[in-house]
Amino acid sequence: MDQPATPAAAGDARDALLREVAALPHLPGVYRYFAADGTLLYVGKARDLRKRVSSYFQKDHGGTRIGHMVGRIARLQTTVTRSEAEALLLENNLIKTQHPRYNILFRDDKSYPYLKLGTAHPYPRMAYFRGATDRRDSYFGPYPSAWAVKESIAVLQKVFLLRTCEDTVFVNRTRPCLLHQIHRCSAPCVGRISQADYAADVDAAARFLRGEHDGVLRELQQRMESAAAELRFEEAAQVRDQIGALSRVLQQQSMEVGAEHDVDVLAVELQGRRACVNLAMVRGGRHLGDRAYFPSQLHDAELPDDAEQARQAVLDAFVAQHYLELPLPPVLLCTTPIDAELLGALQEHAGARCQLVSAPRGTRRHWLEMAQQGARLALARLLAEEGAQQQRTRALIDALGLDVADADAFSVECFDVSHTAGEATQASCVVFQHHAMQPSRYRRYGIDGITPGDDYAAMRQVLTRRYSRVADAAAGLPDIVLIDGGRGQVAVAREVFDELGLDVARLVGVEKGEGRKVGLEELVFADARPKLALPADSAALLLVAQIRDEAHRFAITGMRAKRARARTGGSRLEDIAGIGPKRRARLLARFGGLRGVEAASVDDLMTVDGVSRELAQAIFAALH
Repeated sequence: MDQPATPAAAGDARDALLREVAALPHLPGVYRYFAADGTLLYVGKARDLRKRVSSYFQKDHGGTRIGHMVGRIARLQTTVTRSEAEALLLENNLIKTQHPRYNILFRDDKSYPYLKLGTAHPYPRMAYFRGATDRRDSYFGPYPSAWAVKESIAVLQKVFLLRTCEDTVFVNRTRPCLLHQIHRCSAPCVGRISQADYAADVDAAARFLRGEHDGVLRELQQRMESAAAELRFEEAAQVRDQIGALSRVLQQQSMEVGAEHDVDVLAVELQGRRACVNLAMVRGGRHLGDRAYFPSQLHDAELPDDAEQARQAVLDAFVAQHYLELPLPPVLLCTTPIDAELLGALQEHAGARCQLVSAPRGTRRHWLEMAQQGARLALARLLAEEGAQQQRTRALIDALGLDVADADAFSVECFDVSHTAGEATQASCVVFQHHAMQPSRYRRYGIDGITPGDDYAAMRQVLTRRYSRVADAAAGLPDIVLIDGGRGQVAVAREVFDELGLDVARLVGVEKGEGRKVGLEELVFADARPKLALPADSAALLLVAQIRDEAHRFAITGMRAKRARARTGGSRLEDIAGIGPKRRARLLARFGGLRGVEAASVDDLMTVDGVSRELAQAIFAALH
């Protein structure tokens, strides 16, 4: 909350702020508004800092969200930049890292996938790729989804018979694989095609991905006719089959092929204070699908009252944040025009031109209509899911008899423990709040210093580590602490809470039902309340199962990663004379991984079946 101030002091502060605004330069830059308590309210860019910033203070915004924000501004900071493009880059870096309350924020999604042609190899391999690119290879994309990449690979396999195998497999093949037998690979690994002919196929595939369909067909036609004229009928037949496969692909996608090669299609849909931007991608003239984005913080964001202007504000925010990190396409199709200054700054930043089309015709219009329909469906689906999740939250609150006025703030933390026969024990803590899981607040805990396989001790350790920090501040506690387990785990949790002086009524165990069947779980309480068995179709039980399953997933993935690290390092054990796979497994199981074996004394090592004093001394010496 902002600190209260006397009217006189508030007036003096506002006068000082206005004087600071009047002294701003007529230069491009970025401005930041702060509240009295230091909270960052808003980040913006401007071609002319003085004109843009002063416009906020020259109007009476009334009771609008902009007016509310302006009323809270106590301090401002500006940064002058050399160009508007530089200001755009700085503005969006600050929005993504600082999350100002009144900005529209599109969360960073996972990186886009690409189709990779490993042209550094004599026989290039095509593969699905995600990550940092290498200049030695060729990349096509980005694609909206992994499915779109794999579908393109399948097309190239049918038409150009390019290999997809790893290089290590390629060099060790002695006969063609199954893909060659089903006519999906030309088997360069065993010399069934010359390097020159394979290179021609790779070049044709690359041109096809760039949208040069007609040129590729003409070249294949010429190759077929040339081979037939020279009486190389088998080769001519193979090229004929390629032409047929390519023609079938183009016919199947006739509605999606146009003159444009690379086009991004953007449609925005707004309903209340929720929005969706749907991005469809056309690469090489082929429509590859779409992906929906939903901005966060839109409820408080600075949005115009006019619906069309609000759509443009949302689209401008998406375009600015999205294309600073991804290549700007040659053509952008949009349902709503983009700010001309923004587009100019993006072109300056990318060093490439981009044509903006907001009233397309023909195939372009069809693409835009498809994207618009996709945006409507995605937003409707999101609203339906949010409504169902809110119902589940309220159902759980009611089922547990909690006195929670604000269901949006209702929070749950859930704990689970995972290990493999005592090896690589990991505990997880997942968080549910605002009617959704909160992955950024998940935590994993490595469990050490317990008897391997002792779930009770593991649960005691993780709860102690998590809540000992908030024992003196109950405000840091969630409304409910879910424990994946029955009476035993809940009893341990109660002991921990009693020791820390915390409210045991917050503890709820999720006990598996008869036969461990889904839907038969019962809730176990730490404050002597009787077990609660909810109907299998109960919205409350569905939410409990969702949170419990997420905790289990998070724990088991962490455990597997830890186990893999331990077992990779465990090869050091097998290098010791007398240690084979069975003794290694016993050692790792007994001490919970390689780290535990390293910490064990000679006498401890001798407690493992099959380990003599001499062998224990050899293990100790090898690991130290």
